[in-house]
Amino acid sequence: MRLRSKVLALVAGLALALTGAGLTAAAPAASAAVQQLAAAWAPWTSYATGAVVTYNGVDYVCLQGHTSQPGWEPPNVPALWKPTDGGGGNPGAPGQPGAVSTSVTGSSISLSWGASSGTVSGYRVYEGSTQRAQVSGTSATISGLGSCSTHTYTVKAYNSAGESAGRDATATTTGCTGGGGGKMAGAPYLYMGWGNPPNPGTVMDATGVKSFTMAFILSSGGCTPAWDGNRPLTGGADQQAINTIKSKGGSVQISFGGWQGNKLGPNCSTPQAFAGAVQQVINAVGPAVVDFDIENYDEFENYTVQDRILNGLKIVKQNNPNVKVVVTFGTTRTGPNAHGVRLINQSKALGVPIDNYTIMPFDFGGSNMYQDTVNASEGLKNALKSAFGWSDAQAYAHMGISGMNGLSDQQELTSPSTWTQIRDWARSHGLTRLAYWAVNRDRPCPGGGVVSNCSGISQSDWEFTRITAGF
Repeated sequence: MRLRSKVLALVAGLALALTGAGLTAAAPAASAAVQQLAAAWAPWTSYATGAVVTYNGVDYVCLQGHTSQPGWEPPNVPALWKPTDGGGGNPGAPGQPGAVSTSVTGSSISLSWGASSGTVSGYRVYEGSTQRAQVSGTSATISGLGSCSTHTYTVKAYNSAGESAGRDATATTTGCTGGGGGKMAGAPYLYMGWGNPPNPGTVMDATGVKSFTMAFILSSGGCTPAWDGNRPLTGGADQQAINTIKSKGGSVQISFGGWQGNKLGPNCSTPQAFAGAVQQVINAVGPAVVDFDIENYDEFENYTVQDRILNGLKIVKQNNPNVKVVVTFGTTRTGPNAHGVRLINQSKALGVPIDNYTIMPFDFGGSNMYQDTVNASEGLKNALKSAFGWSDAQAYAHMGISGMNGLSDQQELTSPSTWTQIRDWARSHGLTRLAYWAVNRDRPCPGGGVVSNCSGISQSDWEFTRITAGF
């Protein structure tokens, strides 16, 4: 987001971006899929402090950032790696359960997982802080769910000493209509590196919002991902925020890239390397959605990098069928520009199963932000229909909107009433994603201009988030 270029003058050295959050299409249809949350240790790999890996069935946490070498296997270098105690903080608790598989119907989600090490009395399945099941084996079925509803569960082993660390899994029941499916809750952006970030639990309690898009994953050097390019994937403020969101029954969407910063697309030399970097984030965070904010000349306008990202996303989706894949990009007032149309057509040509195409209708010379957003969205719909041969309903079901609350960089004004109109239009037309930039700015400061921690207009605290929660 271009707001970053202005805010950087106020917030020294922070690289930022803008975009829209991620939603999806294609709900899983009664098919199992594995979500592996701890990657196997490998040599010649850059690990950040707090990273978690698996080696010979044991999970280890990284004590010092380093690039691994042969012979530096976690058991051999206690200065670099420490075995987890099960993650629950209780010595003697079982080890973390293995990878979780899911299968779904229109009213249930079935989970199965690998057995935990150590003494195990049984397993508990949580949705947020609410226990949904307790079993002695390694599978459970959660029934009585609504059709086309998305749920995130955490599986923990337990014994008399306590509980293990959890394994997360997200799945969507069948029954979605309109050719896309898997409509997700509105998920405004939350950026922990800028703009006086609020506690997401406080915002959830005040607004009822259930999902956030966490920004931004950038390169910390080469093809190594990190929050904002410098914060470790686990162990910091970002993980604390994600833990809070999940503990309250919410889910997270993780955004990669943006308008500025050192991005993975140009730094990862192959689609396989790009997919591997994304996989590190999925393993560390357990998101419901990964959102790729493809902007600027280095990714959006560089077709070599565009293709690298698209081919990488094909691998990501193959390896993580239950994780929704979203691409987010800018627009004109009448729809995607030539670079956006090329991105759509190329995703079709390469067979990339993108769940949702999200446009950012602002900083585009808007005057009537409601009508301009509708016109841009109709342009996106037409581009998707042309590329894929979809009906109107199918195109809408693969579409999203990511706006900017209050004043944009170009002084475009989106008021709470305008955002409500946009939300209602998106909902009535079957769009499957709604986001805005950013929760950090969802506070009043009339006359305050375009700044990082408020909207520049008169409003109530968290008013745009409350509206987005109604999506």
